[in-house]
Amino acid sequence: MGASLLQAVFSGLALGSIYALVALGFNITHNTTKTFNFGQGEFLVAGAYVAVSAVLLLAGKPISGSLSAIEVTPGRYLAALAISIVVLGALGVLLYHAAVKPFVGQGGLAWVMSTIGFGIIIQNTALAIWGPAPLVMPSPLGNEVIRIGGAGVLPQEILVLVCSILVMVCLDFVMRKTKIGKAVRAVAHSGPAATLMGINVSAIVVLAFVISSALAGLAGLLIAPITTASVFMGLTLALKAFSAAIVGGLNNARGCMLGGFLLGLIEALVGLWQAELREISIFLLIILVLVLKPEGLLGRRLVEKV
Repeated sequence: MGASLLQAVFSGLALGSIYALVALGFNITHNTTKTFNFGQGEFLVAGAYVAVSAVLLLAGKPISGSLSAIEVTPGRYLAALAISIVVLGALGVLLYHAAVKPFVGQGGLAWVMSTIGFGIIIQNTALAIWGPAPLVMPSPLGNEVIRIGGAGVLPQEILVLVCSILVMVCLDFVMRKTKIGKAVRAVAHSGPAATLMGINVSAIVVLAFVISSALAGLAGLLIAPITTASVFMGLTLALKAFSAAIVGGLNNARGCMLGGFLLGLIEALVGLWQAELREISIFLLIILVLVLKPEGLLGRRLVEKV
């Protein structure tokens, strides 16, 4: 029983780190523009497919081919990471200018449908290029199970957790200690005031969408060797990541990280006991948090003066 529990904890942390990365993307765009990219799941899919295709091309194969474990070297994996981040960052710029900027500051929720529509375009483009069959990408670290305390852990799960934590720590440092981070926080607090202080608000907002999209692309690259790259995998992951952001606090980056890990652990631990109750437990938690602390566990209550 102890080994099974430890196994679930390891799996939950790896899964939760993916939720946390995507939840951070929701946090960044919400703080700067008060909008979300509801096509974030499709951006994760795009990141996975671009990464797998990059490795295939580097191995001298067509983008719809198959990969063997020996062909996924650490060098190719890192190159795929760089390519995926660049492509997803460019998609983030396109998303902002095409689907968000025209509606920022206006009443209504037109940006909701525009971001959903942008995500559908990405999904159907992926279907047209790669087809509905999932792409298998072996881990660059191999598939030999590592035994820790009687529990078996895949090297890729450790890589996912370590990379996610490093990215989140670095991003947290940048946001709190650097000039760019302080500019982002200033825009999040008040765009007009940031403009008066000489901050290029438009550039900061575009940067926020670039970072958000790149985080989704990174999450897709990290999870592809575990779940395979599927055109239809993004919706569920994005929905749970958004739920994690709500639980932790949409306006608090650290809260989004906490929410991601918390949901991942709950999903894994409940699944160990009763697999059918995993989704129920997650959304019961969300309802409970919304009732008792609507701003999230680490969120701050916003008070508007009228």
